[in-house]
Amino acid sequence: MKNIALKLMYVGTAYHGWQVQKKDVTVAGTLERALESVVNHPVRITGCGRTDAGVHAKVYIANFFTDSTIPLDRLPLALNTRLPDDIVVEQAMLMPDRFSAIGACVKKEYTYRIYNSRIRNAFYVDRAYFHAKPLDESILRAAAAQMVGTHNFAAMQSVGTEVRSTVRTVYYFEVERQNEIIDLRVCANGFLYNMVRAMAGTLLYTALGKLQPEEIPALLEAGDRTAVGPTLPPGGLYLTHLWYDDWEVAAHV
Repeated sequence: MKNIALKLMYVGTAYHGWQVQKKDVTVAGTLERALESVVNHPVRITGCGRTDAGVHAKVYIANFFTDSTIPLDRLPLALNTRLPDDIVVEQAMLMPDRFSAIGACVKKEYTYRIYNSRIRNAFYVDRAYFHAKPLDESILRAAAAQMVGTHNFAAMQSVGTEVRSTVRTVYYFEVERQNEIIDLRVCANGFLYNMVRAMAGTLLYTALGKLQPEEIPALLEAGDRTAVGPTLPPGGLYLTHLWYDDWEVAAHV
């Protein structure tokens, strides 16, 4: 059996996230069905992490085991003829047997995109969060800086989520504006459920004057989800960069 890693991208609007579910249409479920029709045997695919319903991935790594003899350079072409237009496999790679797309991933970058203009843009529907009032990126940057480092991010996860630890290390949290587009780019060793969208909502609250950037460390320490900003909609969120031990995969929105 060969361990094959796929590099892919997808627009998540039509899907209930990555993870296979019994009743809902998901990215992994759609990809597994396409794979099974190509390699002619059942497939269980392992993704580099879960993305929620409506969230996009500019870059994503998944692996599976197969005894198929189809050449690696032909596999993406065969898969893409069986996939909907919003999921595209770019590359197939032979990996060591021990490789796991999720287990070997050491850090990830997500980008949350805001369309900041008085008038909405139809081409960014479900691709960016529309906010009409002007936002000061210097305030957003000051707030983002407060979240860099190792913190307990319990305040930034959806209520009721069960995990072993809510401590995560954020390596950087960058804010970049180009005309009406504001990109919030955050890299960490792991993310809690809805963590990035809550972080983005907290930055938004600081720009609106509802919180001060210097209040954020105390709010993180308190761990109260209701004390920080809202969870922004999923359509503005993209997985944009993955790091493995000796390999990294990047794309930009």
